[in-house]
Amino acid sequence: QVQLVESGGGLVQAGGSLRLSCAASGRTSSRNIMGWFRQAPGKEREFVASVRWSDASTYSVDSVKGRFTISRDNAKNTVYLQMNNLKPEDTAVYYCAARSGYMMTMSKRTVDYWGRGTQVTVSS
Repeated sequence: QVQLVESGGGLVQAGGSLRLSCAASGRTSSRNIMGWFRQAPGKEREFVASVRWSDASTYSVDSVKGRFTISRDNAKNTVYLQMNNLKPEDTAVYYCAARSGYMMTMSKRTVDYWGRGTQVTVSS
């Protein structure tokens, strides 16, 4: 069984930075792809970025490229999302997600494990 625990959310002004963490437990083969989704009020949950545990390859969606960086620390079993130059439209609950497999892109339907989420609020 894989468990995911997020931390690091909060309130920040536009242009500021936050780093989210997701501590994972359980077999790495069951969570070879780990990533972040976000859900803003009244909107669908959307995929943001992912990292492949086996080789640390990363992928992110166009809307966050150049601002968000995903990484993983093998020794700490933790995935990070460094968010820079935050915008009010980045305001959402951010969820850590994991699944087995090799392909980098993630969809809600194929996620096997979810964290409980952490709130990120960006004020203008």
